[in-house]
Amino acid sequence: MLNSIDHLGIAVYSIESVKKIFAKIFNLTPVFEEIVQDQQVKVVGFRVGQSTLEFLEPTSKDSPIAKFLEKRGEGIHHVSIDVNDITAALKTLKSEDIGLIDQTPRVGAEGKKIAFVHPKSLFGILLELSEELEDTNHSPSP
Repeated sequence: MLNSIDHLGIAVYSIESVKKIFAKIFNLTPVFEEIVQDQQVKVVGFRVGQSTLEFLEPTSKDSPIAKFLEKRGEGIHHVSIDVNDITAALKTLKSEDIGLIDQTPRVGAEGKKIAFVHPKSLFGILLELSEELEDTNHSPSP
């Protein structure tokens, strides 16, 4: 069911600060940058090997990332795993009584289908399942 780590989601106060540091120290430029409206978050991704470091900045004080930052400060928010069939994966998890935050997939950054698994079901890990769409014609917003 699980293929590989797609990305690590890291909550931050300022994506601009992240971009400056990653350019200066690691000579990295973002592979994507966009706003995901329904999650109230600005996202920037840096490719590192086969995975991505995805930094998340809240666009609203009421967003889940803003609440995370308020409670825990900056740091790893979630681990995203690539799956071939997110609907089948959710069905399997549900049949095993694994708590799901998302009962059905929704669209996330880079136009991927995503769904979150509740951390209480997975040893404190907020797990995001991610399925790349065949046609990723989405409109990134800087």
